[in-house]
Amino acid sequence: MFSKPRQLETEEELYDVAVRALMRRAHSVDEMKRKLERRSENKLLVQVVMARLKENGQVDDAKYAKQFARQRTEGRKQGKFRIARDLRARGVPDRHIEAALKETAEQNDESAMVRARIERKLRSNRGEIDEKKMASIYSSLLRAGFSADVVRRELKGIVKEDVPDVEAEME
Repeated sequence: MFSKPRQLETEEELYDVAVRALMRRAHSVDEMKRKLERRSENKLLVQVVMARLKENGQVDDAKYAKQFARQRTEGRKQGKFRIARDLRARGVPDRHIEAALKETAEQNDESAMVRARIERKLRSNRGEIDEKKMASIYSSLLRAGFSADVVRRELKGIVKEDVPDVEAEME
């Protein structure tokens, strides 16, 4: 599909490629290493450039994981399971993922995020709240990475508010 990128021979050229990539967006150590390996078959050269990037603090998995988790939680309103899966796919070690998720969990209330997403879905879904809509909302929240327990608890809370208490009216 894509042609192979031009192979680079010097440390400076490879370092420039890395810096330009980092100017567009942050990269995990694994992502950057793979990117550089596509541009140079010289493994030693890739190691030298990676060491230079780490030394300068330009690639740091701990910082990357914290920034990524914060952005996904606050910006995209995603849950911890989705964020962890995406970070693992980017080659971030579990110890950094756990630390980042712990930090964002302290700053954000998962229940409130789930509640807000449910309310937004209910506003866009006019009409009766039937089993099919509930299942759709439930599965969309699980895909967004929220805990099944929290999703279930919040859905029950919303449903009880929306459904009138028939027994209380009969008394």
